[in-house]
Amino acid sequence: MKFDLKRFVIINIGLLILAFGLYFFLNPSNLAVGGASGLALVISNLLPMISFSLLLGIINVTLFIIAFIVLGKEFGGYTLYASLALSGILSLLEHLFPMTEPFTDDLFINLIFGILITGVGMGLVFNENASTGGTDIIAKIIHKYAHIEIGKSLLIADFIITLFAGFVFGPRLGMYALLGVIINSFVIDKMIAGFNIKINMIIITNEYEKVNDYIIHTIVRGTTIYHGTGGYSKEDKRIINTIVDRSEYIKIRDFTKSVDHRAFIAVSHITEVEGEGFTFD
Repeated sequence: MKFDLKRFVIINIGLLILAFGLYFFLNPSNLAVGGASGLALVISNLLPMISFSLLLGIINVTLFIIAFIVLGKEFGGYTLYASLALSGILSLLEHLFPMTEPFTDDLFINLIFGILITGVGMGLVFNENASTGGTDIIAKIIHKYAHIEIGKSLLIADFIITLFAGFVFGPRLGMYALLGVIINSFVIDKMIAGFNIKINMIIITNEYEKVNDYIIHTIVRGTTIYHGTGGYSKEDKRIINTIVDRSEYIKIRDFTKSVDHRAFIAVSHITEVEGEGFTFD
């Protein structure tokens, strides 16, 4: 497995964000919103002699083997690292910032902030084809074979844990936890969709040769040129179609306007692109 520094850094940033949301918002309020962390929280309340971070480590190390076998060595390796790193970060937070009570006395605020923060962290990790272990692994398996969005897959995997939370912490916390799992699934899906958004550009310009040359040789993206006729002017038109990243879109837009201030540019967002230049880079 080739080491990817950028991927490693992004995963660690995601883990730090995730740990922050868990430790300061969800865990002190007994909000077991699914995942290995939720399961560890339930068990730690039943067995208070065992620390939360130790339980989380045991659960993750046990379940990572499934990821290694079913989802491959690369995913399994990053998942093992992420699960152990998350346990280590939480253990460090336990020593540096002991939490004797929730961050705020408002359960709903703790839920919303905790879910939004952890959702961002998990989205970063998932987007790098890794997970934090536990039910995240089950969600990835569901996503791989059932082709369900990863957030929805996580909702399916975490539902049972929220039921246990309801039995252990009472129906009020259980219902809050279920609400958190539902919100978390949408946050993760929106995060991942946001990372993968591409821009579909339709450009109509009299300087289409210059614009087309710029896209191909400077931006290094492919184009398709359509022949059309203006509905009002009845003039022959050349229509350039290309799909690019956000930063590339801005460069193309600015260049097009610089060579033809009357150029027509239409854009739309695309969340998935398959093919050469994107999935085959």
